[in-house]
Amino acid sequence: MDGWDDPRLVTLAALRRRGFTPEAIRMFIELSGISKANSTAEYPFLEYCIREDLKPKAPRMLAILDPVKLIIDNYPEGQSELLPIENNKENEALGSRQISFSRELYIEREDFYEDPPKKYFRLFPGNEVRLMNAYFVTCTGCVKDEQGRITEVHCTYDPATKGGDSADGRKVKGTIHWVDAATAFDAEVRLYENLIDEEKGVYNEDGTMNLRPDSLTVIPHAKLEQGLAEAKPGDRFQFVRSGYFSVDPKDFKPGAPVFHRIVSLKSSFNVNAAAGTAGK
Repeated sequence: MDGWDDPRLVTLAALRRRGFTPEAIRMFIELSGISKANSTAEYPFLEYCIREDLKPKAPRMLAILDPVKLIIDNYPEGQSELLPIENNKENEALGSRQISFSRELYIEREDFYEDPPKKYFRLFPGNEVRLMNAYFVTCTGCVKDEQGRITEVHCTYDPATKGGDSADGRKVKGTIHWVDAATAFDAEVRLYENLIDEEKGVYNEDGTMNLRPDSLTVIPHAKLEQGLAEAKPGDRFQFVRSGYFSVDPKDFKPGAPVFHRIVSLKSSFNVNAAAGTAGK
C-alpha cells in the first residue's frame, strides 16, 4: 500500500492519482442522487462514469502489454514507413498522427494461437488478418525457444492492402493492433483491481480484511508506441483493446513514464438499472 492515494482505494486522493476526472466524479454524484438513509452505490457505476467522460476525450494509442515479435518475411529489410491513424474516432477534433511501420513489430501474445480454438479469428498458421491501419498479413508459422514458448510469429503481407483494405474486395474477420519494434519503447504498466474482494466479504473470519492477492499486476516491459514517451503526469489515453490509462504522477520520471489502468474498456454493468436504485 502506498497510503491514502493508493490507486486501489476509493478515496478522492486515490481516484485522482488513478486518473478519474472531476467531471466523472460529478457525473457519478448526479446520477446517484441523494438519500436520507445510509446507502451504497456499486463501484462499476463509478467506472461507467469515467468511461463516458474519457470516451470522447482520450487519444487512442497503441500499446502491447504482453508482447511477442511479429516478423513480416516479405517486407523489405531496413525499410520503414509512416501510416496515418486517427487519434479518436468519436472526436474528429483530436485530429490524427503518423505511426511508424517496419518489418518487425510487436503484437499481443494472445493474438496468435498455433492451434486455435473455434471461432478464433486472429493469427494462426494459414489465416489472414488485418494489422490495424496497415496491411493484411497471412501467418506462416512461429519460432519457439527450448521451453516451447513462442518467441516469434512469422507472416507475409499484401502490399496492395495498405491502409487496411483490399482492392479486390476480400474480407478478413480479425483485426489486431501492433507497435513498430524499431521505435517502440519499454514502460512499466500497472493493472489494478479492487483491493477488497467484496464478493467474499469485506472481512475474514479472524477479523482481518479480505484483501485480493491480485489487486496489483505490474508489467515491467510493455511495448508502447513512441508518441507515448513524452506523456506527462496526469495525461490520459485509451490503449487499444486494453482500457483507459493514466500517467502516474507519483512515480513519474522524465522520459520514463509509468502508466496505470484507470478502467477497462467494457463492462456488463447496467447503468439504467443502477440509476433507478441508486440512493435508495
